[in-house]
Amino acid sequence: MKIKIKSSVLFFFIVSITASGLSYANADDTKWIAQCLMDNAKGQTTEVVQKYCECMNDKMDESETLSITQWEKTHPKEEKECDDKAGWK
Repeated sequence: MKIKIKSSVLFFFIVSITASGLSYANADDTKWIAQCLMDNAKGQTTEVVQKYCECMNDKMDESETLSITQWEKTHPKEEKECDDKAGWK
C-alpha cells in the first residue's frame, strides 16, 4: 500500500522532529539538518535519516557554508562513518 504525503505535511513533520530533538543545536544546525532530512526522506526511516543528518552536521565545521547534502559528496569517509552510526541500509 502506497501512502501519498503532501510535501508541506512532510516538511512540517520533519521540522517538528528536528526541532524537538535538537534543542541543543543552534539555528543554523537546525536549518541544515532539516534540509538534510528533506533531501534524504526516501528509502530510510525518519530515525535513521535524523541520526545520519545529525552525525554529518556534527562532523562539519561551524563555518561551513555548504549544505550537508553538498558537503557529504566531498567527504566520503565521514559519510561512511555516519551511514554506519545511523544504521543506513
